[in-house]
Amino acid sequence: MNHASSDQHERIGAHEVAAYLRRHPEFLRQFPDLTLSLVVPRDAGPTASLASYQLEVLRDKNRELNRRLQELFANAQVNERLAVRTHQLALALMRQPDPAATLRAMTAALAEDFHGDLIRIVLFHPVDGLDDVDWLQVIPEDDPLIDSFRDCLSEGEPLCGRLQPEKHRLLYAMRSEEVQSSALLPVVAQTQSGDHLGLVAVGSRDPNRFYPGMGTLFLRMMADTLATALQRFGGFRVA
Repeated sequence: MNHASSDQHERIGAHEVAAYLRRHPEFLRQFPDLTLSLVVPRDAGPTASLASYQLEVLRDKNRELNRRLQELFANAQVNERLAVRTHQLALALMRQPDPAATLRAMTAALAEDFHGDLIRIVLFHPVDGLDDVDWLQVIPEDDPLIDSFRDCLSEGEPLCGRLQPEKHRLLYAMRSEEVQSSALLPVVAQTQSGDHLGLVAVGSRDPNRFYPGMGTLFLRMMADTLATALQRFGGFRVA
């Protein structure tokens, strides 16, 4: 008795569903995933249109999956190139005989291998042998000129995008109009004290080259590599 009642209830439910679909022929547009689970008879006639719709939905999903796969592949290639360049930078810095040569190697790599248009370095300690360069400023960390950078230094994280005007002016001075986006790297000693050694700025003429929210893993790695390379020398050795 209960089994018969259940069958009757199911039949009534099926009729109600069919009637609802007839009244709402656009229903499957709202729930395209439902078409993938429906079983369509392989008969000619009106059912063929639903089968075609199912096929088109599958094709759309396939195109979307292919697009995502291509994006993942492209990102993987970019990350692989960045990883190789970052590794080469680390090796190059560790080969340098003194702080001046280390900083020269850093600026050359950022300009050539990482395609920075304008490289600027601010150090909190003087360095011999760099009197002939225009990309270096030596400013004591307690100087008021550094006040606008204290948020970046305290967080220890790179900043990307259009820098605040006071940061922008101090770093790029007469050439500030050339720079439309920047990556700012705090150089922090890799010790428990975490003393600040300085800042590295990579400026670009492309306003979209560096933007807020972009990944900063490789930028942090480059800053850490520079800090470690400089700490090998007496003037940058932090207890």
